[in-house]
Amino acid sequence: MPTTADVCVIGLGAMGSAAAKHCAARGARVIGIEMFGRAHGQGSSGGRTRVIRLSYFEHPDYVPLLRRAWTLWRALEEESGAHLLARTGGIYMGPPDGELVPGARRSAETHGLVHELLDAAEIHRRHPPLVPDPSWVGIAEAEAGVLAAERCIEAHLRAAERAGAVFHFGKRVDRWRVDGDGFAVETAGTTYAASSLVITAGPWIAELVPSLAPLLRVEQVPLFWFDPTAPVSRLPVWIAETADGGYYGFPQDEHGLKVARHGPADLERVRAFVRRHLPVADGALRSTHTCLYTSTPDGHFVIERREDRVVYASPCSGHGFKFSTVVGEILADLALDGVTAHPIGFLSAARFTS
Repeated sequence: MPTTADVCVIGLGAMGSAAAKHCAARGARVIGIEMFGRAHGQGSSGGRTRVIRLSYFEHPDYVPLLRRAWTLWRALEEESGAHLLARTGGIYMGPPDGELVPGARRSAETHGLVHELLDAAEIHRRHPPLVPDPSWVGIAEAEAGVLAAERCIEAHLRAAERAGAVFHFGKRVDRWRVDGDGFAVETAGTTYAASSLVITAGPWIAELVPSLAPLLRVEQVPLFWFDPTAPVSRLPVWIAETADGGYYGFPQDEHGLKVARHGPADLERVRAFVRRHLPVADGALRSTHTCLYTSTPDGHFVIERREDRVVYASPCSGHGFKFSTVVGEILADLALDGVTAHPIGFLSAARFTS
């Protein structure tokens, strides 16, 4: 097995698998190292499904990245032959003076996205399982849907391998160091040499990029699947802003109705939301899964190429999966060319020191 490469990617979850794919597709020799298994569920990407949307309430500057992400997801579907993205439409609902609806509307209007502003009665009429508070309003958009998380990661890994990437699973990186014009990456028993280093270690990234440690908070966030109490139809992906934080969910699939809070919550806290706003989901608990959020103080990502030429991403604050195709492309740009044409200035770590 080769121990020398053009690019070494540490961490092969959503971002790392995509970075490996894009680097290998450009002809780079790629080695990837992952301390768990393929498409594992022990980090930030487990739990079967993730939301993808376009009217991004978090910041309008994410929208160009999302447009590219949609294109790349469809291209990966075609290349892999796997079904990765189901377009369901989306509803984002909450107080008219909150963060969610005004933020989604601002992104939609800034970028000319097709959307509708709905009152609570119209939300319920179109999607009877949803029961918004009477004072709520909502944004509806067609460009939203569901990503099959583990299949997406596996599709990136297989595409990278077809292009020549070599992966080592079940190996933990003990340390890395600058070595001449490149880098040495040390694991138990093996040292790998690479011209460029990409670190996408998710909740473990602070161990490899200690300068990030003061910025990051890692939280365990549970996901819940409930048996519906009645047949469910006309349910898109949805987000709700409440006095108890943000909640989100998915159309029914073979596992039930998936509902989660954007942040830590116990079962009863989620059930309290369900009883009020999605009563059809108040059936038996079918399964749970815990994912790890690695969050920055402002809730935005960090994507960076440092002066020592280390490239990293991963502190994605619990909303990064949908971007992983385009982040992989960005990381390949930074690792192989030193720059990217994608507009990522607002995601630089420099915002925390300026």
